Amino acid sequence: MEHIKTIFIEETGSTIDFLRYYRGEEGTRMTVVCAENQTAGRGQGTNRWESEAGKNLLLAVKAYPKNVQAHRQFVLLEAGALAVKDALERHTDGICVKWPNDVYHGDCKISGTLSECTIAHGLVTSCIIGTGININQRLFAGDAPNPTSLAVINGKDADRMEVLGVFIRHLSTYLDMIDGGHHDDIHAMYKEALYRRHGIHAYRDKDGEFDATIESVSPNGMLTLATADGKRREYAFKEVSFIINSNQSNNK
Repeated sequence: MEHIKTIFIEETGSTIDFLRYYRGEEGTRMTVVCAENQTAGRGQGTNRWESEAGKNLLLAVKAYPKNVQAHRQFVLLEAGALAVKDALERHTDGICVKWPNDVYHGDCKISGTLSECTIAHGLVTSCIIGTGININQRLFAGDAPNPTSLAVINGKDADRMEVLGVFIRHLSTYLDMIDGGHHDDIHAMYKEALYRRHGIHAYRDKDGEFDATIESVSPNGMLTLATADGKRREYAFKEVSFIINSNQSNNK
């Protein structure tokens, strides 16, 4: 059996769904499916992922991490986002990770990552990490306010398979670290890579808009913001949004 098994398909509803129901031979480290097109690509919550067929990377990875407790499963999402960041940094600078699951270039979104874990007896028994990475798409017709791609950033197309290869290698390294119990090291790398890690910025929650700094992200993925008056606000996914100047969106 291969260490890493990679499956290429023309079209699927969702690469995450494909791996969820896949019953073929798997890799001992991970199984990767990469599609040319998705008809029902998913983002966080009810969001959808826009991608022009044949232009980007649409993939999902299934792995069987060792010794990851249920309350620490966020480390797998961190590993996926960091692997995307590493792959994109081969082509441009200014890449960062926006809490909880996006990868940004400046103030523009270039990738989103999701993870779904199966839990048994308090441990993660398997995990599917789904990722969309904008590579060569130049026009975005959806309602996402700030998309970009490597082609938009650099003014030329990039080799999608090269980006995929770097992503897989780095994700495999992070999974090795997780299996070795180095969760805190990955968490530290994630925090170091955070978008808006420094400075005061605008946010919005159920009570309205406010300015704050990012104080921390907990190992279970909770975001803590500190306001100018010294108050601390803690948020789970979807409980707070980043106010970003959408005029910086790239469509070229």
